[in-house]
Amino acid sequence: MGPMTATPGSRRVLLAAPRGYCAGVDRAVIAVEKALEQYGAPIYVRHEIVHNKYVVQTLERKGAIFVERTEEVPEGSIVMFSAHGVAPTVHEEAAERKLATIDATCPLVTKVHKEAVRYAKEDFDILLIGHEGHEEVIGTSGEAPDHITLVDGPGDVEKVEVRDPDKVVWLSQTTLSVDETMETVDALKGKFPNLLSPPSDDICYATQNRQLAVKQMGAEADLVIVVGSRNSSNSKRLVEVAKLAGAQAAYLVDFASEIDEAWLEGVSTVGLTSGASVPEVLVEEVLEWLAQRGFEDVEIVKAAEESITFSLPKELRRDLRAEAAELSRR
Repeated sequence: MGPMTATPGSRRVLLAAPRGYCAGVDRAVIAVEKALEQYGAPIYVRHEIVHNKYVVQTLERKGAIFVERTEEVPEGSIVMFSAHGVAPTVHEEAAERKLATIDATCPLVTKVHKEAVRYAKEDFDILLIGHEGHEEVIGTSGEAPDHITLVDGPGDVEKVEVRDPDKVVWLSQTTLSVDETMETVDALKGKFPNLLSPPSDDICYATQNRQLAVKQMGAEADLVIVVGSRNSSNSKRLVEVAKLAGAQAAYLVDFASEIDEAWLEGVSTVGLTSGASVPEVLVEEVLEWLAQRGFEDVEIVKAAEESITFSLPKELRRDLRAEAAELSRR
């Protein structure tokens, strides 16, 4: 989109497109809803299905029970694995507890898991760029724990050691900042010139598109509001990207009620976007909140078209209650 100018005294909102739900999140949320429809409550979900407070609370009201550990799920129950993916040991734990499972891992995360398994079989040292403790990183690392070293940003590069500098590959968490990831990759290549790259970009298409839209609006916006939860990696990255793009201020909020009116002092242009696990209803509430304060002019900042969809987990085509009952009898 071309240069954007505002008339003196005007108040406007630059609304990012695309924003909100990506295909993997949409698939995971629908999977929980379908499971509840097909099998009835409760449906246990290991970890938050996606990192969004509103989504989790809504699904809890419908009968989903979120747990952090597999042992919290009663034997003979149905358990769903979140969009972030889990390590093979979690599948083993579920089998030991005789649980029927639904795997709602995002297909793009599954791709990274398969890359890790493949490179481990070829005896590569795998440098996984990501944030320590994030569920996706834990799941990917679990695919090849003896071969994977976590690299949490450029500052980690100096301490990285590998067995053979000619047999090393990098992979990444799918929800990172594109720019920071490439900064880390460049630093790694400076240390390991023969570092191999994955066959295709690991960072999710939706993450990249949302960051691109924020970059386009950042220099024009006095303030950028990102709708998303504090534990959402991709949402937090949007705040960082907005500031780097030139926004004077950027904040992360779950709900419109969390916006501080003081943020609007001296502001004529507000940029608005949402993380990949955020339903559109929350963005609409922020637009309404801003309109009530004079920000009624809304301009779309379009960075990309998105048409990707993923089919629902295959387990939803089976009678899992019967499977769970059969497992518990064994």
